[in-house]
Amino acid sequence: MISVNKNLQIVRASAIYDLIVTAGFMTPWTASLMFTGFSALSDALALNRAVSTPDITAMLFTNLLGSVVVIWSAWRLMQPNRTVGLYDVVARMLFAIWQLLAVAKGASFLILGFTCFEIIFAIAQILPVTHQRGAREKAIPQRPQPDPR
Repeated sequence: MISVNKNLQIVRASAIYDLIVTAGFMTPWTASLMFTGFSALSDALALNRAVSTPDITAMLFTNLLGSVVVIWSAWRLMQPNRTVGLYDVVARMLFAIWQLLAVAKGASFLILGFTCFEIIFAIAQILPVTHQRGAREKAIPQRPQPDPR
């Protein structure tokens, strides 16, 4: 078990990682540079699986995904809590599944590096939490209850 504060630190750390890794995919120009860099790295490591720049439609989805993940990361960084971390676990497991499927179908082995981080952060965020007095977990606002009169 980990403390609530440690869990919040993990949620923030996963958000920072996602910001760093994903920000480059937000625009067509930066995404093209990212794909060129990945291609050069794949070649340098002799992974024998090409990393190509996507066509315009695939680039659109790359940019949409990059934008959504950056916003999701900013939210987790600014408003970390256990619930948000658990939603992130679900997203990370879905990402890991799709990444493994892509590699199985011929995508670059470089993707497996990202898959490792997806799984590590998913496990870290799903660890059981001990609730301590004075913990800094942000409470979910409660709706006012109607007057029973």
